[in-house]
Amino acid sequence: MCSQISEVLFPLASTKVSCIWRSTDCTRGYRTGLSLHSHTRHSKEKLQFIPAFTEKWPIIQRALDRQYRKSVVPVDFSRAYWTSPLTPKLAYQVEKDQIERELDLAALVSLTDHDSIQAPSFLRLAKETAEVPLSMEWTVPYDGSVFHLGVHNLPVAHAHDLTQALEQYTQKPRTADVTELLAALHGFPEVLIVFNHPWWDLGGLGAERHAICLDTFMRQNGAFLHAMELNGMRKWEENKRVVPLAERWGLPIVSGGDRHACEPSATVNLSRAQSFAEFVDEIRNQQRSHILFMQQYADPMCVRVAHAVLDVIRYYPEYPEGSRRWDDRVFHPDKTGTGFLPISAFWKAPPAFVERIFSVFRLAENTTIQWAAKRVYADEVDLHLLSDSPSEAIS
Repeated sequence: MCSQISEVLFPLASTKVSCIWRSTDCTRGYRTGLSLHSHTRHSKEKLQFIPAFTEKWPIIQRALDRQYRKSVVPVDFSRAYWTSPLTPKLAYQVEKDQIERELDLAALVSLTDHDSIQAPSFLRLAKETAEVPLSMEWTVPYDGSVFHLGVHNLPVAHAHDLTQALEQYTQKPRTADVTELLAALHGFPEVLIVFNHPWWDLGGLGAERHAICLDTFMRQNGAFLHAMELNGMRKWEENKRVVPLAERWGLPIVSGGDRHACEPSATVNLSRAQSFAEFVDEIRNQQRSHILFMQQYADPMCVRVAHAVLDVIRYYPEYPEGSRRWDDRVFHPDKTGTGFLPISAFWKAPPAFVERIFSVFRLAENTTIQWAAKRVYADEVDLHLLSDSPSEAIS
């Protein structure tokens, strides 16, 4: 069980934060746990990080160069992407199971793939998941930067048209359009708009320029946002900066697991709501939120990222065709450049050097190595800042 409870009541908005490893009764009085930000195979995750990574590792770079020369298709990391091994049903079940088994609460799960509502649309076809909200993570290019907004619980009658409009902005952004779109979304009382990981510099502008863009964006659009996020896959050093930012703009804070692999969300919301619409009312109108950090957030981020990589490259024989092998879940432009194929279509078997790299990552499954990594990187968690004193929590 958990140790002694340690909660923080943030100023202005009534936002509480608990850590499950410190709390014996954090779920008392609540009926529902909410997973608000997670991904399925319908999220396209870019591979642009690979060239930057290999520049630091000449041996890997030379191996890749040899592979490039063998390829009949020019390698294009700017367009290639990978997807989660989890289908919508599996992703939903991962989140639901954690809330029901570990917290003994009813579960509400809002899947938020990048710029797509395919996953919740699919789930709503089944009786047992018919009430899953139509949600997505909207990619918002803005003044050279890129922001991610969680758009939850789109009205069914308007979801298709709204999704198309949001996607059109992502492809051809105009500053004035984002305000118009956010105002339209805000006009639906059942919709929840969350600023996901606001301090993450997705545009690669540098901290100073990103902060300027963030400030400009909030001045123009803050009135149409309903909450900011504490993200389960961002370090606490970044997450704690969200608190004064939310306080400045008078917004509550909600959880966001940002799960892309198989580990369930490291942050969830506790609620008394019986439906997602009731939860939206708690956040938008009552500005009342209780965030719970799950046990996995106490592990060093490097360990968790290594586990996520292992999840992504693992073979899943029991999964549906197309989700089993890692090279079936990585996609690259075809010969024409107009379509995409899984990279398994470009070879008979993955190159040997790729498998050697993966074998290094698989060392992270060794219990001794896991123990050593957690000891070495323990200080990075820094969650003692979540104490009983609000001033300590936001300093």
